[in-house]
Amino acid sequence: MLFHSSIRKELARSFGATLVVLVTVVMTMMLIRSLGQASRGSVNPSEVMMVMGYSVLGHLPTILTLSLFIAIVATLSRMYSESEMVIWFSSGQGLAGFVGPLFRFSWPVLLVISVLALAVWPWSNRQIQDMKDRFEKRGDIERVSPGLFQESAGGNRVFFIDKDSRDSRTGKNIFISETESGKEKVTSARGGRIETITGDRFLMLSNGQRVENGTNGTDLKVSDFEEYGTRIGVRALDAAAIAPARAALDTVVLLRDPTAPNLGELAWRMGLALAALNFVVIALAISVVNPRAGRSGNLLFALFSFVVYYDTINLGQSWIEAGKIGFPGFMLALHGGVLGMALLWLAKRHYQWSLRNLLASRRPVVAQPET
Repeated sequence: MLFHSSIRKELARSFGATLVVLVTVVMTMMLIRSLGQASRGSVNPSEVMMVMGYSVLGHLPTILTLSLFIAIVATLSRMYSESEMVIWFSSGQGLAGFVGPLFRFSWPVLLVISVLALAVWPWSNRQIQDMKDRFEKRGDIERVSPGLFQESAGGNRVFFIDKDSRDSRTGKNIFISETESGKEKVTSARGGRIETITGDRFLMLSNGQRVENGTNGTDLKVSDFEEYGTRIGVRALDAAAIAPARAALDTVVLLRDPTAPNLGELAWRMGLALAALNFVVIALAISVVNPRAGRSGNLLFALFSFVVYYDTINLGQSWIEAGKIGFPGFMLALHGGVLGMALLWLAKRHYQWSLRNLLASRRPVVAQPET
């Protein structure tokens, strides 16, 4: 049918262009954020691109929802401003007739949003958390980048190693500053190597100097050494001892353990899918534009409604976690209420309800006297 195909083609072009722009913006933001985490030592610098990719994947439900919403609003607003809607209305198509082609175009996107929110979101969070945990539990030597000062995993040491040899177990020009038992210790050496002694790893320094100083500036002690060893053993990575965050729990696990925090996370995930569905109806209802006016007002109102809706979802998550509102009541009140208002607004546009028409229909008809 020409009516359906023409609308879907224009929606596809608008949706694709909007999605490319939003993904580019989000990727740039996530890249800056990942680089900041790498500079603070939270993630491995070599895994920055992977962290960025998983972060963008976790934000895809919001990106797809906003892209779909903007595409529908922009397409229908253009049709109103260029009087194409008048042609479709004259051919017998009412505003409610656009519901079919809109959902035929949107249902694959809505399905992808649901899968991303319910399944991919916790999986991507687990991948990011696993990479952070592995990097945090690496040995102090492995955490050090050549030519850079790096804090140890415990936060009580600062390392500098000039690794100019092909062997990853040796290095030159080593500097270690540490605070232990109320004393500041500074150790420097010309070279060092890593050795395993009775199951523990040691950094064996050669030809260096060690300076110990109390925190109050007293008890200064300087000693030279030909060889000195310091323990750099790491804690074993025990995945069972690490309790994953709620954002990394599978949706099935949240359903099996319906505590208030888990229900809050579940309400947020399900809210993303339900919000995407409601935004299709909202976009159709708010896209009416006066051909003599510009389309910027509609787009601004659409963005404002998007922000308010998503902020309410986040606020509801915190309310459910705090026990201020129940999970069924919040889901019905927010998403059911928004859907009901959107359908009522759409019916008003379709049947052209107005206060003037309502008053005119109730006004009594006065019989005209015969002449």
